[in-house]
Amino acid sequence: MTDLIRVEHHDAVALVTLNRPDALNALSRALRAELVSVFAQLAKDETVRCVVLTGEGRAFTAGVDLKEAGETGFALGADGGEIDLAKALDAYPWPIIGAINGFAITGGFELALMCDVLLASTEAKFADTHARVGIMPGWGLSQKLSRLIGASRAKELSFTGNFLDADMAERWGLVNRVYAPNELIPAALKLGHDMCSCDPVLLKNYKAVIDDGRAIGFGDALKMEVERSAKHAASVTAESVEAARQQVTARGRGQNG
Repeated sequence: MTDLIRVEHHDAVALVTLNRPDALNALSRALRAELVSVFAQLAKDETVRCVVLTGEGRAFTAGVDLKEAGETGFALGADGGEIDLAKALDAYPWPIIGAINGFAITGGFELALMCDVLLASTEAKFADTHARVGIMPGWGLSQKLSRLIGASRAKELSFTGNFLDADMAERWGLVNRVYAPNELIPAALKLGHDMCSCDPVLLKNYKAVIDDGRAIGFGDALKMEVERSAKHAASVTAESVEAARQQVTARGRGQNG
């Protein structure tokens, strides 16, 4: 592992930080390759059940390294092959929380959309400049963004390249909550620990059923849920349900106390 990415373990939550602050964490080929490798390793780490992804410095990431692209001519969209960033994050079985600390531009915006949940700093700014730099998105932005915030708002962003600030991103439903810069990572880690407190099998299967359902029609998704629910129910015992009920009740009392 290189110094392009920093990985810190906080119990069952891994904090993954893009570490090219002088280049606004631009996604060079080396950084993309490292990120694919990191997620592949974390998927095999049985001690980790959630990842918080963020950037060092003023940016989450300013997107694909256009300077490198101009010099080498590599694909600006989906690399494919061994450096398939979208495939790598999509294959990660546990929740990914994007802690958007600053600029998330174009390819960086796409990387943010690969996360399951987004939290933002007040310094966060999103922009899709694909149309301005003359390339097509290849990591899912054209499809994911409209499903999150609506087609009209997504078209406004993509057809203008204008910035969307953190407050408006929260109002539009792109990010769940906005925090002061020094509160962002602690909040993201806490949310990750909350997720990790759930039953591990259910946590992984719940993410899968939501993601798989979004890729098919609504009617088929409902049928898929019933099938997977029935399959899981066959492994559940009365004793395990009662133990889980007691844990949920105790947690609820603690939060209300």
